[in-house]
Amino acid sequence: MHPDAAVFVISVAAELAGMHPQTLRQYDRLGLVSPSRASGRGRRYSPRNVVMLREVQRLSQEEGVNLAGIKRILELEDQVNALQSRVEELSAELTRVYDALQRSRRVFAAGPAGDVVAVERGQRPQRPARPAPTFGPSGALVVWRPPPR
Repeated sequence: MHPDAAVFVISVAAELAGMHPQTLRQYDRLGLVSPSRASGRGRRYSPRNVVMLREVQRLSQEEGVNLAGIKRILELEDQVNALQSRVEELSAELTRVYDALQRSRRVFAAGPAGDVVAVERGQRPQRPARPAPTFGPSGALVVWRPPPR
């Protein structure tokens, strides 16, 4: 059964929460625990509502918190839950954007001719193959030869 499924009539919800049905009506009027309404306007409580009723009773009897204080506590808990959910959404979105950025990030390096070239991460620009050494007519290695005019 889904925790938000409105299935219990007020008498069953009151019994499950260990309260009188009139107490549930008062909590509904005060906005502490607001059940769904059936087509005939009858209250229908969900398992989550029953848990909240027990928490209201615990705060009232064990902690000595008045009903206005309990209402504020419940509102703040809802706000914290909504903010935590939003933080999780934003964190997941940030992770997706960061991962996409890392995958698409380009690296630039100086190419063999001094130009700027894009390379893959972890790679170096490809150097052109070195020409074979040249030997002069006497068989000596030519280190430098003046350019032709």
